[in-house]
Amino acid sequence: MRKFLVVLDDSRECLNAMRFAAMRAAKTGAGVEILSIIPPEEFNHWIGVGEVMREEARERIHAHFEVFAKWMRDKQGVDPNLVIREGQPVTEILAQIRDNPEIGVLVLGAGTDKKGPGPIISHLTRNAGGLPIPITIVPGDLSKEKLEAIT
Repeated sequence: MRKFLVVLDDSRECLNAMRFAAMRAAKTGAGVEILSIIPPEEFNHWIGVGEVMREEARERIHAHFEVFAKWMRDKQGVDPNLVIREGQPVTEILAQIRDNPEIGVLVLGAGTDKKGPGPIISHLTRNAGGLPIPITIVPGDLSKEKLEAIT
């Protein structure tokens, strides 16, 4: 089954990327894989403290995931799966794409502030010609109605 890979983070634009991935998956009979990445710099503490922080991060990710997963199941009939990786975001996204041949499209939400679309999009689009799958970039300020119309 083809899957849409979407990145779960704390950004506002993540919501539109999740919505888009779920709506497209529902309309095309595909699945959704949600990837959350824990950056390594969060754990540069003593070993015991780092382990506690890592577990707290995983608990936050699971709670955040469940909100999106419930909406996807209830409203779109899509049952997503969660993958948590630790490392640098771009490296881990590419590794997940390489590790799961079912992933057919990467869906990212674009930031709307003056800083640009975000560091992940900036990096990946510079190297888009060498990516093994297409990227769909969803504007962060697109309305729910507009998303429904284009999916």
